[in-house]
Amino acid sequence: MTGTLPRPAAGRTRRWLPELLRQAPFRRYWSAQTVSLLGDQISAIALPLLAVLGTGAGPAEMGYLTAAALIPNLLFSLLLGAWVDRYPHKRRVMVLADLGRAVLLAAVPVAYLVGVLSLGQLYLVAFLTGTLAVLFEVAHGALFVSLVPRRDYVDANALTNGSRAMSYVAGPSAGGLLVQTLSAPVALLADALSYLVSALFLARVRPVPAPEPPPADGGGLGIGQGLRFVARSRILRAVLLGTTTLNLFNYMFAALFVLYVSTELGLSPGLLGLVIGVGSVGALLGAAVTGRLVRRFGIGRTALVGFVLFPAPLVLVPLAGGPTPVVVGALVVAEFLSGLGVMVLDITVGSLQVAVTPERLLARVTGAKRTVNYGIRPIGAVLGGSLGAAIGVRPTLWIATVGAVAGLLWLLPTPIPGMRELPEPDTSAAA
Repeated sequence: MTGTLPRPAAGRTRRWLPELLRQAPFRRYWSAQTVSLLGDQISAIALPLLAVLGTGAGPAEMGYLTAAALIPNLLFSLLLGAWVDRYPHKRRVMVLADLGRAVLLAAVPVAYLVGVLSLGQLYLVAFLTGTLAVLFEVAHGALFVSLVPRRDYVDANALTNGSRAMSYVAGPSAGGLLVQTLSAPVALLADALSYLVSALFLARVRPVPAPEPPPADGGGLGIGQGLRFVARSRILRAVLLGTTTLNLFNYMFAALFVLYVSTELGLSPGLLGLVIGVGSVGALLGAAVTGRLVRRFGIGRTALVGFVLFPAPLVLVPLAGGPTPVVVGALVVAEFLSGLGVMVLDITVGSLQVAVTPERLLARVTGAKRTVNYGIRPIGAVLGGSLGAAIGVRPTLWIATVGAVAGLLWLLPTPIPGMRELPEPDTSAAA
C-alpha cells in the first residue's frame, strides 16, 4: 500500500523545506541516503589509495580491486532481488546491509594498524561491501513506494538524486582532505561511521506495513520473474534497452576520458579536477529543475531530453583543441551539460520504473535491471580500451559519444514520448 502517510500541517513545519522533507518518515529515509552516499564517495578515494599506499598495489591489482566491487552486481542482483521480494521486512534488510558494510570497512584500518593488511583482504572487503550494496539497492524501491505517494515520485527522486549529485561535489573533496590530513585508514573509518548513521536513520523509519507477498509462480524465489516482467512491459523494455545502449557507449567514453584529457589535451590534474567538479554542479542543477520540466513538458518528453542531454554534449571532448583556456572551456561546458542531463535521465527513468512496476515485483525488477545495466559497463570499458588501441583514442571517443545518443531510438516507437503523467502499474505484463 502506498501514498497513505498523512501530510503534516503547514503551520507546524518549516515552510522553506520541500513538502516531502516535512514528513518525518521520508526525511529520515532521505537523510540515511544522503549520509550513506557521502560516505561512498569518501570510500571511493580512500580504499584505492590505501591499496596503493598501504599494500603497494600496481595497475593490475587496482583493476582487480575495482572488479571485486562490481562483480556482485552480475552474480547476485537477480537472486537477491527475488529473495527480497519474498521477504516482507525490506527496511530491516537495508539496516543490516548498512551495519554489515560498517563492520567490513572498520576492519580495514584495524588490520592496517596491527600490520596485517593485505591485498587479499581488500579484495574480500570490496566484494562483500559490493554484495551488501546490491542487497541494499534491491530493497530500496519497496521502502520508497511505502513512503512516497505516486504523485510525488518525481519530486522524491529529485531529492534523492540531488543528494547523489551533492555527494559527487563534497565527497571526493572530503575524502581527499581526510586522506591527506588523517590518512586513508581514518577516511575509511569515516565511511564506516556514515553507514552507522544511515542505519540509525533507517531504523527510525516506520513505513506502511506491506501485505504478505504471494508465493512465486511454480514455487521457489521466482528469480526469472523480474526479467520476464521487463521483457513483457513495453515501457520497461524500451527504457532498459535505451539505458543499456547508452551505458555501453558511455563506458567506452569513460575508459578513455582521463587518458585523452591528460595526455592528448595536456590538462593538469588540477584542471581535470575542476572540469569534473563543474560536471557535479550541473548534476545539482539537473536535480533541482527536473520536477519543473516534468510538470511543464510531461514525464515522457523530459525523459527523452535526458537521453539526449546526457551524452550529446560530450562530443565537445573529441572536438576540443587549441589554447588551454579554449580546451578547458569546451570541457567545462561538456561536463556541466552532461551532468545536468544525467540527473534528468535518472530521475525520470527511475520514476517511470517505480510507477510501472507492481510493488510485489519491485526488488526483482531492480535486480534484473542492475544485472543488465551493470553487466554492460565493464564490456563497454573493455571495448573502449580495445578500440582506442586499434584505431586511436579520439576516433573511439567520437564513436562513443555519437553512439550513446542511439539509446533514444528504443523509446521512440513506445507510448513514452506522449506521456504527460506517470503510468499505472503494468498488470498485464505481470500476469
